[in-house]
Amino acid sequence: MIAITSFSGKHVALFGLGASGLSTALALVEGGCKVTCWDDAPARLVEAKRKKLIVEDLNKVDWSEFDALILAPGVSLTHPLPHWTVDKARDAGIEVIGDVELFFRERRKVCPEAPVVAITGTNGKSTTTSLIAHLLKSAGLDTQMGGNIGVPLLELEPFHAERHFVIECSSYQIDLAPSLDPTIGIHMNLSPDHLDRHGSLENYAAIKERLVAGAKVAIVGVDDSLSTQIADRLELARKPVCRISGAFELPDGVYAHQGKLFEAYDGAQRKVGILDGIDSLRGDHNGQNAAAAFAALRVLKVDEAEILKGMADFPGLHHRMEVVGRSGRLLFVNDSKATNADAAARALSSFDRIYWIAGGLPKEGGIASLDLYWPRVARAYLIGEAAEEFGKTLKGHVDYTLSGTLEKAVVQATSDARADAADEVAVLLSPACASFDQYANFELRGSAFSEAVRNLLNGNEGQEVA
Repeated sequence: MIAITSFSGKHVALFGLGASGLSTALALVEGGCKVTCWDDAPARLVEAKRKKLIVEDLNKVDWSEFDALILAPGVSLTHPLPHWTVDKARDAGIEVIGDVELFFRERRKVCPEAPVVAITGTNGKSTTTSLIAHLLKSAGLDTQMGGNIGVPLLELEPFHAERHFVIECSSYQIDLAPSLDPTIGIHMNLSPDHLDRHGSLENYAAIKERLVAGAKVAIVGVDDSLSTQIADRLELARKPVCRISGAFELPDGVYAHQGKLFEAYDGAQRKVGILDGIDSLRGDHNGQNAAAAFAALRVLKVDEAEILKGMADFPGLHHRMEVVGRSGRLLFVNDSKATNADAAARALSSFDRIYWIAGGLPKEGGIASLDLYWPRVARAYLIGEAAEEFGKTLKGHVDYTLSGTLEKAVVQATSDARADAADEVAVLLSPACASFDQYANFELRGSAFSEAVRNLLNGNEGQEVA
């Protein structure tokens, strides 16, 4: 645990006792801070009391006693309306911050030389975070990974000058971190998402930009116009910037093209590695992820050969372009983490012949933006609340079946895919939707897909189940 000594002797209110909120409360107490906690969920209050934390209804206390409000990232800061605790904090004239801000304040106090790589972006940030952590560990470096992925940030091991921290930051977390200053800040891309939380695409983009603006070195994806504008502004501010791409050749920066990784400087391109054959880094989007990781590790002075060796055995991220089974020419790919159309596009662009399972709780915009990939889809199998809406979009362009449930879709897609004569066929779960109509989260949806595949393939000779 990272004890937050920078708040020693202070008294804070903390709202939101999920995994990150609970660990934040314990880290503050460990550092000598008095914490008064509250949550709307009774079960979380019981757990906080079990951990011997002070639990008191923040609606019934004197807010003049508090030095700050520590807000869990899932709690509304500004839109659609500020949470009632935010209003109380502002009336009391105290700051509202989150666990990422506490992490960086503590680092500045106790070990500012500890290397921190912070990653954000609408899509790709989890894979890039996992890849960078994997490469650092493969190179024999002391590495901690957490934040918006895996371990809550303040449950990581304490700061040390030789310990590398690789942290994924959501827009919610950045919004609560006014002074974050990583060694390396990575911004992958931008597309409309979480607009209900941030009010507009412009606000969302500005929040993402803060992560790289505060970094010593900024690595910025330039495969979309909004992110390119971020890179341009940073360069105008004389910030060290490395541009990365999975879609374009660059005169300066690191990019992937046709399965190869290149480094460019002043117009001169140099091939540094080959990505072809690495299943976990298939597709242009993973080319951008690999470019970001390569650029970050070169800033950290890791040898090129060590980086490429680590990429070759990267296992990939669970529920993101994860090959969970094989049957001859058939690949079964779990991309349950693709909860919006832009994320699904990355999977659809990675295979030439696809039996696509899509649907769930729809997001604004639907799947009309994916029309570029319709020729790759042999048939779609639509599930959940979005099924009929998606069917209307696909009508006349892609054959589809209203499967309803994921289990039924897997059986139907596999039967059709087995009759396909193409050299490689993918049965792909890439929902372009949230999971909440049928599953509590995308992890459970992905696990259900993997289990359905195992049930189909189990015991059949010549078939491999990952």
